[in-house]
Amino acid sequence: MQIIEVTGYAVRSAVITMRRTGAPLEFVIFPMLHVASPTFYSQIRIRLKECDLIVMEGVRGNSVRVSALTLAYRFAPRRRRNGLQEQREELLLPKDVPVINPDVTATDVIADLKTLPRWTYLLLMVAAPLMGLVIALRGPRAFLDEDLVVEDLPSTLRAEMMADDPVAHALTGRRDQRLLAALGEIHAERGDEPIRVAIVYGAGHVPAIVSGLVNRCGYRAREAEWLTVLVPA
Repeated sequence: MQIIEVTGYAVRSAVITMRRTGAPLEFVIFPMLHVASPTFYSQIRIRLKECDLIVMEGVRGNSVRVSALTLAYRFAPRRRRNGLQEQREELLLPKDVPVINPDVTATDVIADLKTLPRWTYLLLMVAAPLMGLVIALRGPRAFLDEDLVVEDLPSTLRAEMMADDPVAHALTGRRDQRLLAALGEIHAERGDEPIRVAIVYGAGHVPAIVSGLVNRCGYRAREAEWLTVLVPA
């Protein structure tokens, strides 16, 4: 199943609705990119208004080191001619829909990264800001890279190698566990209610979300809607 599609002219994200036979609750997964066109975020906001609960990504607390990592996507929108925006809660969240955040703290993120070899950790801290500068200079076309493709199961050898990347595991492992625990609680407590639960998380988390909802709770993907993330000029 495709989650993020990259072609020669656009990047698209698949909004995935998951249901369980005999249960009225629906989980609607919104695979996010931290930088996108303003239209993408406005389309997400419109759809979130139709939901009853939002489960939102967001590392809690402040850290200079975590801020350094996020420079990779905070540089690009600063060049106005790129026509891009950084993902921000005020662009996405409707005022009248409750939001929960099961994400980790900044301290947790740094602790997980420090389990990596020291040279890998230091290289990551240096590479993230440099990557942000490259994206800012290249503009939206920097996103037309097949490595940005996300699928529930790797379809190429390169994708398999990236899926096994220890850096990716350090950045997502604990966060995915926290999220899936929260979704399991929602299913256990409200599975008999006819509600729509939005999951607004980075696209890299979505394979674990889909797998977790299938294996732990018996939900299956029933619908998908493609939204355009960006179209380079």
